[in-house]
Parts: sequence; structure tokens; C-alpha cells
Amino acid sequence: MAAPGFQLGGLKAWWVWALAVTFVIYLFSVQTGYSIVNPQIQKSVSLSVTQVAAIAATYTWVFAISQFFGGALLDRLGAHKVLPVSIALVTIGVFIFANASSYTMLIVSQFVMALGACTGFVGAGYIGGQWFGMAKFSLMFGLVQFCASLSSAFSVNALQFALNELPWRELFNYVGVFGIVLTLLGFIYLRNPTPVESSESDGFGRFVSSVLGALLEVAKVPHVWISALICSALFGSLLAAGVVWTPKLMLTLGASLETAALSASLLWLGLALGCLVLPAMSDRTHRRKPLIIVGCLVQLACAAVLLYVPGIPVPLAMVINFVFGFANSAHMLTFSSAADVVPPQLIGTSAAFVNGLAFIAGGFMIAAPGARVVSGEAAGLSEHSLALAEYAAEPLLIALAVALILAMIMRESYPHITTSGKESDHVQSQSAAS
Repeated sequence: MAAPGFQLGGLKAWWVWALAVTFVIYLFSVQTGYSIVNPQIQKSVSLSVTQVAAIAATYTWVFAISQFFGGALLDRLGAHKVLPVSIALVTIGVFIFANASSYTMLIVSQFVMALGACTGFVGAGYIGGQWFGMAKFSLMFGLVQFCASLSSAFSVNALQFALNELPWRELFNYVGVFGIVLTLLGFIYLRNPTPVESSESDGFGRFVSSVLGALLEVAKVPHVWISALICSALFGSLLAAGVVWTPKLMLTLGASLETAALSASLLWLGLALGCLVLPAMSDRTHRRKPLIIVGCLVQLACAAVLLYVPGIPVPLAMVINFVFGFANSAHMLTFSSAADVVPPQLIGTSAAFVNGLAFIAGGFMIAAPGARVVSGEAAGLSEHSLALAEYAAEPLLIALAVALILAMIMRESYPHITTSGKESDHVQSQSAAS
């Protein structure tokens, strides 16, 4: 039950959820910003190419490692003791970044930002489950991804426009000021509807033990691993397609550089729309598995058509990219499926576990097509040839095929619905033990 005066799904719930989603958009924009201002940073701080890459790698690996603990912290301490501090850390990192005068300061900025960012996406999903009830968890998490996908599609252009008007240091100081405002709002409003009973009074050692125990409890459930591997394959494929493969492929089909970039954005737009549709369909049909299977099949079909059907017009290829992104929204159901089989007090941990594996896999899958492009060119394949695009896409096709096989063997996890229309926690606990 919610605390007195707090209604699950009411105006207060939407306000708290909106703040959590604003944090997600904020940190996504900051992440995108680094990739855009790389040339200016390299020039103003006198960095080598290796140092620029090391700065990006610092953020990636610190985020990936701390991601696993972020969800457990939310489950143990609640939103009020975790999310405002996370926003503050990202904001501090932004100010260090904007005023960095050395390579060391830039490394520190990425480390601090990554520590704060690790609870962003998972935290917004956690807020949805807490303030709207577990029956709405899938739908609300889908809405989080919808907002994140839209920000990914448009933040590059918005930041590029801003950089044309302002020096990069001034721009990121303004971004930091926005973070201060968001931090203050977070400390005032971001909280669970009811206080979370934590083990802080038992001492730091016992608290750390409880966090690790939550991770271990989630990791013991085989279905969580299956969900995480499917999510890793699907979302990793989207990242690889958006960053490396789709622009290359569109150029081989005769698209201009601008059209190739737009086609990559269509992947994110398709994902955004799919996140509005598929979670809602899952809740209406009381099924996860069929929609995940269909999502895998559609993505495989789209990739196969783009690669192996000759003479596809560029406009049709752009539509297929959009459909690929739409079908990729099936990966959001893996978060719901993992949450279905753990106790309600571990939904944050399960979401972080799935997202952590997906993030790590995404990094490898982004690198795989890029590496194969380099090796293909070294083997004599033309830079803009279809043969090179096919060669680069093989890891994506394999990952999607593996995801399809896993989706077909996974069990249906949608929670049992009682005659009163409420989810049975007893069934969820039984599922977690199985």
C-alpha cells in the first residue's frame, strides 16, 4: 500500500516518475555529448587519440561494473537514498568535465559520472514498479525506454546545434547547472511510496553482505540468465546496427551520408514506438514469450532482406530499419520477464542484472562489426560493397539467431492473475524458487 495521501498511479506518481525519466534523458545527453565534443576536447587539453579512447573506456567499464550493484542498492535503500545522490554524482562529473584542464581530470569526470549514471535507467524502471504497481511494471519500463530512445534519436542534433552557438566548456557548465536543479528536485521528491526497511543499522559490513546476497539470489534463477542473454543479443544488435552497420549498409545501397545517418536514427524511433506498443500488448494478452519470439523473428527477417535481397530501394530500406527498431522493443519484455520470477523486493536487482549484461554485450557487439569492417577491407573487400556489409553483419545475425533459440526454449513467465485481478505474490515467490 502507498503511504497516506499517496495514490499509486496518481498525479504524485507521475511527477516522481517524470523526475526519474528526466534523469535518464539528462545522463543520456551527457553521454552523447562526449562523442560530439571529442575533437574540441582533444585540441583544448592536448590529448592523443589513445587518451580520448581511454576516457570513453573509463566511463564504459565503470558503468558496466557498478551497474550490477545499482539495482541492489535501490532494493535495499529505496529511491530517496540512492537516486538524488546519483544525480548529484553525474552533475559533479559534468562540472569536472567542463572545467578539466588535464587528462587526469577528464578520467576522474568520467569515473564520477559513471558511478552516478549506473542507477539511472534501472532507477526509472524501479520507480515505475513502485509507484504504479508491479502490474504496470512492464508498461512503465517501456515508457522509460520510449523516452530514452527519443532522446537518443534527437539529442545528437540538439547538442550539435548548441555547440554551434556556445563553446563546449560553457555549454557543459550550463548542463551542470541544470543538474543542480534536478538534484534538488530529486532530494525533495524522489522516494518510494512507502519507506523501505533497510539493514543500515546492522553495520556497513552486513549491509554490503545484503547487497551481494541480493545479487546472488537473482543470479541463482536460471530464467533471469535466459532473459538477460536475450536482452543482450537484441539490444546489442541494435547498438551495433545503429553505430556501425546500418550507415555502412545504406551507403552500399546508394544512400547519401545524410540519409545513412537518418536511417540509423530511424532504428531508435522504431524502438521508441515499439516500447509504447509491445509492453502494453504483453499486459493485455498476459504473455511475454510469444512477443519476444516474434520480435526476434522480425529482426532476423529485416536483416536478411536488407542483406540478401538485391536491388532494394533506399526508401524501402529505411522503412525496414524502422521496423527492425520497432521489433527490437521486444528486449524490454526481458526486463519484465526477469522481474516476474523474483520476489517484488528484488525487481531493482533483477533489472540491473539484465541491463548490466546487456550493456557489456552491447560494447562487444558494437566492436565486432567494426572490427570485421577493418578485417574485410584488409582482405580486399571494397569500402562500400555489399559483400563487406554482409561480412560485418554476421555477428548480428548469429546473435539474433541465438536470441530466437533462447526465446523458444524459455518458459512463459507472466504472473498468475487471481480472480480479484491482482498478481499473486505467492506464485512469484514460487517462480523465483524454481
